[in-house]
Amino acid sequence: MKAQPEPLRLTDSPWLWTLLFSLMALIGTALIAPKFDKRQRQIENRFLGREQAAHERNRRAAGLPPIDLAVDAQEPDAVAKPRMVPLWTLGTVAALAAIVSAGMLTREIYPRIERRRKR
Repeated sequence: MKAQPEPLRLTDSPWLWTLLFSLMALIGTALIAPKFDKRQRQIENRFLGREQAAHERNRRAAGLPPIDLAVDAQEPDAVAKPRMVPLWTLGTVAALAAIVSAGMLTREIYPRIERRRKR
C-alpha cells in the first residue's frame, strides 16, 4: 500500500510567513520614510545640541574662553548631513529576509509540485 503524501499547504511553511512579514516591513518602511526622516532629524539635532552644550560647559569649567553656541546654530544647513541612524539599514535587512525566504520557500515547495505533476 502506498503512503499518501502530505497535502501541500502553503500556509504551513514558516518561509511563507517570513516572506510576508518581511515584505510588509519593506512596505511599512517605504510608507514611513518621510516622517521618520523628519523625526530622526529632530532627535539628532537635539542630541548634537546637548553634546555641544556639554562640551561648552567643560570648556568653561576648564577656564577656557566661552564660545557662543547661538552663532553656530544660526548658520544655514546648506548641505543636509547624513542621518546617524539611516532607514535604509532596516530596509536592506527586510529585503534580504524577503529574498532568502522566497528562495527557501521555492526550494521547499517546488519538489512537491513536481511530484504532483508526475502522477
